[in-house]
Amino acid sequence: MTPKLLEGKLGIVFGVASNRSIAWAIAQAWRDAGAKLAFTYQGERIKENVEGLVASFGKDTPLYPCDVTRDEDIAAVFANVQRDFGKLHLVLHSLAFAPREALEDEFINTSREAFRLAHDVSAYSLVALTRGAAPLMTEGGSIMALSFYGSEKVVPHYNVMGVAKASLEASVRYLAFDLGKKNIRVNAISAGPVNTLAARGISGFTKMMRIYPEAAPLKRNIELRELGDTATFLASEMSSGITGEIMYVDAGYNIMAMNVAPFEKATQ
Repeated sequence: MTPKLLEGKLGIVFGVASNRSIAWAIAQAWRDAGAKLAFTYQGERIKENVEGLVASFGKDTPLYPCDVTRDEDIAAVFANVQRDFGKLHLVLHSLAFAPREALEDEFINTSREAFRLAHDVSAYSLVALTRGAAPLMTEGGSIMALSFYGSEKVVPHYNVMGVAKASLEASVRYLAFDLGKKNIRVNAISAGPVNTLAARGISGFTKMMRIYPEAAPLKRNIELRELGDTATFLASEMSSGITGEIMYVDAGYNIMAMNVAPFEKATQ
């Protein structure tokens, strides 16, 4: 049985879209570790799906609408959290968006609007959500975001999303500095490729899933469970000395300078 590392903790999860979402895997891990959670959804299109998932957490589980590009929506969410929970310990930011055409064409052709929108949804939203959550974190807390290696190195077709993730990771560090004096920790998990709805929008993603294990030291892709386990550690007091970090959960892929598989085969 999973240790109740998060017993008594109250949290809110932004970014559940389906049962294959990284946010959903982390939410389940947090629930199993003892946390009580609230959720948000963006738009009526996915509301029914998220409602169905959240129902498994109990009928008293709060679910709020939230478009993170609207300050009034964010303010309403945290007003509702104040009403329903009174305080907060955990926040999960699993949000990213860029127009499809910006992930298919060359990066040089990124439009001004696509650049603005990708950074607003994928990076600035962490700042806005943290600002809303911090006053409720009177006992300290843990705020977590999701990133990807495309923030550091070029991943073909990741394009403006990679630039937005770089902004997200820098925001993690600056927020960690601002909030450290309140015992609020801010970290990010940089996940290896996982077969989610969002990932399938990246051109060449299925090929990436095939190639990745050849280069990764563990010779495999990661599992959603491993992201949940890491997020539980970062949410718990076991990681009380960790803030401002980007933690890789990618089977070791990020340590490699090249895909060594062809060289290994040549010497066998």
